[in-house]
Amino acid sequence: MTTSFRYRAAGADGRVVEGQLQSASRRAAIEDLRRQQLFPVDVVEIAASRAGSRSGSIALDEALAVWTRTVATMLGASVTLERALTFASAAPGNLLLASSTAEVRRDVESGSSFSAALRRHPRAFSSVYVAMTTAGEESGALDRVLLRLADHLDETAELRATLRSALLYPALMAIVASIGVTVILMFVVPRFVEMVSDVGGTLPLSTRMLVAMSGAVIHWWWVWIPLFAGALWVARRWLADPRNQRQWHAARLGLPVVGELERSHLTARFTRTLGLLLKSGIGILPALRIARSAVANVDVGAAIERAAEGVAQGKRLSSELGGVLPPLAGQLIAVGEESGQLDEMCLRAADSYDREVSRRLRTLIGLVEPALILVFGLLVGFVALAMLQAIYSVNASIA
Repeated sequence: MTTSFRYRAAGADGRVVEGQLQSASRRAAIEDLRRQQLFPVDVVEIAASRAGSRSGSIALDEALAVWTRTVATMLGASVTLERALTFASAAPGNLLLASSTAEVRRDVESGSSFSAALRRHPRAFSSVYVAMTTAGEESGALDRVLLRLADHLDETAELRATLRSALLYPALMAIVASIGVTVILMFVVPRFVEMVSDVGGTLPLSTRMLVAMSGAVIHWWWVWIPLFAGALWVARRWLADPRNQRQWHAARLGLPVVGELERSHLTARFTRTLGLLLKSGIGILPALRIARSAVANVDVGAAIERAAEGVAQGKRLSSELGGVLPPLAGQLIAVGEESGQLDEMCLRAADSYDREVSRRLRTLIGLVEPALILVFGLLVGFVALAMLQAIYSVNASIA
């Protein structure tokens, strides 16, 4: 199945061309353009492009990927940095990125270095982004470094889009089913109870339970809302303590399915970031400390910091990360240290765990859908059973 994409690309002479093409995916479209000796600046699915034009703004990571690829493509075509930034300023599509890149362009035109200008906008450009840009400037390979960054941002945006689309159907099903059950408890059950009460008699246990649930929703809704808000407030205050936050993050990793999924995702992010930094020419110690910022789990982040301290003392990275990362990642890092190709092995580990995360997500989503159907089916079945038992009880008493 092919999809239509709108592209903007630069030729070897720096001339920018625009058009449309059919391809199986966005990544395949980029490869098709490269085979035509074109350097893709922006490749957008036509349907997504129309939706983006209606909303007026796109996600920061998607806009940053387009902007980065635009600058890298223009630099690869021997265009000056100032001109490349001017050309790319029309691409962002995100309000935060648009204002940040405009200031970056002005700072560069005023004589500031590119990395220093980016460093002034931490909300738009992460520490990893700035570090790789700095290494690219120092090595004279800024265009190649920015292309790696653009590919990395594209992969991250694609993974998030896959996750959002996979969770959309279960979320909608849960919302619709919850609304249906709430309507039954608030409107249908009270009317039914009034009808049964007029006849008299003792209601069955299941019907009394249903009436109690309906009463809790109708008469005590004003209690549940502050209770829920209070629970959220208590949880936020508890997690504000670094020790409690670390305990919670460590406990999350021990969960049966979700914990393994989170560990694989953290491993993919850490190894990809580390591999990209090393490939850009950054030393192992600063690369480790910067890659630690890509790990959201506090417990794993503390372990990476301890590993960096061990490496600074001359110890092997693979041994220091033992027990922190999954076994395959540790083995690939050990092979990379022995062969002198640590950057390549880190990227290979990242690819492997990205595939594992995708596979686990598909499996998990496949289990969530029937579980939701079963849960809400049981709820609706219980409501129907309670009503039928009440009707049967009333009929028996009349007879």
